[in-house]
Amino acid sequence: MERTHYKQEINMTETLMNRINELISHYPADKIKSALLPVLHEVQDAHDNWLSIELMDKVAEILTIKPIEVYEVVSFYTMFNQRPIGKYMLEFCQTSPCCLNGTENLMDYTCSKLNVKIGETTADGLFEVRGVECLGACGYAPMLQLGDFYQEHLTEAKIDQLIADCKENKINLH
Repeated sequence: MERTHYKQEINMTETLMNRINELISHYPADKIKSALLPVLHEVQDAHDNWLSIELMDKVAEILTIKPIEVYEVVSFYTMFNQRPIGKYMLEFCQTSPCCLNGTENLMDYTCSKLNVKIGETTADGLFEVRGVECLGACGYAPMLQLGDFYQEHLTEAKIDQLIADCKENKINLH
């Protein structure tokens, strides 16, 4: 399977660089690689919620590490996106408690409602549905994460309302 290479404008603003330098300052000079996760989060947030190869290379340069060290981390963790995604990423927990409480049916319902398959972005670029590993909210199953927030005790009605709120721009992702 051929991998698509997405192009992305790199915009390392003064504000972003100040934030990166502030994060790096929390670690000893000889342990700068320890700042990789928080730096990746900041950079991804500042670049439409995804990281191109060129952007990952820039992070490696800033942290004085090898690009492969960044690629390994980005490809391992599901919170980092290697391609453009929908504005609203609906990440459904797919571990046992959520599955036992119907998350798979709710994912199918959501995909049908949005006319996408899991991992696809809607034609308008607003939504993407993704299954992820445990989000640590087993007592509130089934649940999903949208931006920095959990949506718990999901039902079809709650999903309908969530989608409507997103379309009306009533959802703050951070």
